[in-house]
Amino acid sequence: METQSPPAATAEARVPTAAPRRYLGQLCKHFAHRLPVTLAEDHGQITFPAGVCRLDAEAETLVLRATSGDEASLAGLQDVVARHLERFAFRDKPEVHWVRQS
Repeated sequence: METQSPPAATAEARVPTAAPRRYLGQLCKHFAHRLPVTLAEDHGQITFPAGVCRLDAEAETLVLRATSGDEASLAGLQDVVARHLERFAFRDKPEVHWVRQS
């Protein structure tokens, strides 16, 4: 009999910005000093102990997708990613609003 892992908790934030690639790069490079990170021109992924954050640079939007094994870990992941983005983009004052995905 197979054991099923619990469903992942996922949330997405679509952050309007004139510089989505720049912030994607800053976030990935910052966390790469301590965590496994992949970075391409328009995509990135940061693997935290609590879960994974995927980043995509679209036209005028930085898309953040956080996935974790439980709600508490997801909330912590969302918080750390949003705080770092807000710090890097302080001049732009980004608004990070996470939306829970089903």
